[in-house]
Amino acid sequence: MALVDPAKIRNVAVVGHRGAGKTSLIEALLFTSGAKNRLGNVVDGSTTMDHDEDEIKRQMTILAGVAHTEWDKTKINLVDTPGEASFINDTLGVLSVVESIIMTINAVAKVEVQTERLWKRATELAISRMAVINMLDRERAYFNEALDALKDRLGSGVVALHLPIGQEGDFKGIVDLVAMKAYLYNDNSGTSKEVEIPDESAAEVEAAREQLIEAVAEVDDALTEKYLEGEEISQEEMIEALKNGVAQGLISPVMAMSSTKNIGADRVLAAVVDFLPSPLGGRARIVRLMDDSDDVELKPNADDPAALYVFKTLSDQFSGRINLVRIFSGRIGSDSQLLNARTGERERTGNILTMQGKETKGVDEAGAGDIVALAKLKDTATGDTLTDPGRPVRFSPQEFPPAAISFAITSKAKGDEEKVSNALKRLSEEDPAMQLRFDPQTKEMIISGTSQVHVEVILDKMKRRFGVEVELHPPQVPYRETIRRKAQAQGRHKKQTGGRGQFGDCWIEIEPLTRGMGYEFEDAIFGGAIPRNFIPAVEKGIVEAMERGVVAGYPVVDVKVKLYDGSYHTVDSSELAFKIAGSLGWSKAMEAADPVLLEPIMNVEVTAPEENMGDIMGDLSGRRGRPQGSEAVGETQIIRAQVPLAEMLAYAPQLRSMTGGRGSYVMEFDHYEEVPAHMAQKVIEEALARKKEES
Repeated sequence: MALVDPAKIRNVAVVGHRGAGKTSLIEALLFTSGAKNRLGNVVDGSTTMDHDEDEIKRQMTILAGVAHTEWDKTKINLVDTPGEASFINDTLGVLSVVESIIMTINAVAKVEVQTERLWKRATELAISRMAVINMLDRERAYFNEALDALKDRLGSGVVALHLPIGQEGDFKGIVDLVAMKAYLYNDNSGTSKEVEIPDESAAEVEAAREQLIEAVAEVDDALTEKYLEGEEISQEEMIEALKNGVAQGLISPVMAMSSTKNIGADRVLAAVVDFLPSPLGGRARIVRLMDDSDDVELKPNADDPAALYVFKTLSDQFSGRINLVRIFSGRIGSDSQLLNARTGERERTGNILTMQGKETKGVDEAGAGDIVALAKLKDTATGDTLTDPGRPVRFSPQEFPPAAISFAITSKAKGDEEKVSNALKRLSEEDPAMQLRFDPQTKEMIISGTSQVHVEVILDKMKRRFGVEVELHPPQVPYRETIRRKAQAQGRHKKQTGGRGQFGDCWIEIEPLTRGMGYEFEDAIFGGAIPRNFIPAVEKGIVEAMERGVVAGYPVVDVKVKLYDGSYHTVDSSELAFKIAGSLGWSKAMEAADPVLLEPIMNVEVTAPEENMGDIMGDLSGRRGRPQGSEAVGETQIIRAQVPLAEMLAYAPQLRSMTGGRGSYVMEFDHYEEVPAHMAQKVIEEALARKKEES
């Protein structure tokens, strides 16, 4: 198979809010272009892209996937992306490897949360933007209302390229405002019949055409002058200006479509080829040399050194890992040797595959500008750079939103702990948004994700692929204990068993330290009251006892311990005896030093629309939060507060509810504070009950 000319490639991410019809749109494009012989349906799971069992079950895209087709001798790589916020990390990863997006709009719901979020991200990345108003055959689906919403919410440059013929159930065709031609569709075949523009639409078409001409004229100074002087702009000039305007992000054309009835798919394919940029005309790709000595601009040239970016890793229990890659420069064959910039190890490309959903086809080579898959690489995963060893470069790591919700997990079957750990490790290879860690204090395995739905999908996959199940529990809050005043106590351990006995005797004094100082030990023994070789044993006994405080069994912090007196027996004293004595002395002193419970306080930063600010501030106050200020950033507000961790465990779904999914937050640990007395008793009772269950 010959390499594809980068000028004849279009890399397009199909993005949008959940339920906008992204997968159905791709299905219509594949069918209309002849890439498949049947128009699949999302409901029955027959689409090319939504083939995963969880996707079929939940009726939504969960994993980014790739398909390709050809139109007008141009290869179009279509990347289907999740619209559900729980899986948005996959979508953000895809945006790093394409030149263009097709923003899919539900004609009934219009501009939704992810529409705005992803449009903004594409703008920041200088990605060309095209919109398709989909589902125009639905009840209450009005093209002009959706177009006005796009203009109001997504900024300048949004302009209609098409107008629909008919409305709701009578939607039957498209008027192309560039060619000034009308097309009617009679069945789901995707083929259209060219007709005269309906007389009843003439005035609306003329007004829309004038708006398109105005938008095009603003892109080019010569066209601006021509327009102002009243001269006619030719169709060729309009096409060239549209192409340049879209490539520069100055124009975002909007098209009309019904993907399930396959109305308008051929016009969308033509617009992708005519107006969206190829890899040659997309944004510059700047990467860093691995030795940090310089930056390099990658050109989509097959003769340059190879540079590939892995934007998605798929893990299959039968075929292993498959890495979806974008080739930014150079070419690869089935026996190419590339360097993984993260591991420093060499990888042999082996099987090069083109993807059509879950179906794969092997190819001998692939070149700059294309998107392909590599199977059976040794140690390569999402976010890795594969580079020519002769010019080793590395892409900047992809930044993903932090995990928003965490659960403690326990295996349902005793003895499956290692299987669970291995399964989750495998799943994390294809989902970097998932985090897994062991909390040494609470002895819990903690899984974190973007939402509860995200975590549930991970566990469903684990059960199906690896045959192991777990139960979810709210994670324990890592409370601490400390003291509020100074106290002294004696720790004396004496035991006679008939032979050599055990004897250790020490006096200690404890006092509180400033919050955050941890632990200090002072050796104040004089005159040999305790031999020097036994003093470390006393401290060891104290440190071990501090792991289990006297209030609720939590670790003790911010305490200074002074060992100032004691006694010993020349025969019966030992390190073990003094270790036990230190532990006994500590427990007595702790009980006398007014011990209290501490809780972690987090720095929380919430980003949300301004209209939600009052609700968020009130909610944070109800969570015992203390406001730390706010600031406006564009149309959003950033609210900062300090909030106890115990109040934030279930914050993610509440924030989503308050903001309609537009809000997000991050938090990090700041310090420990005393738990209010009325709440401490509940924490103590829960800890004692848990301890009783464990015993």
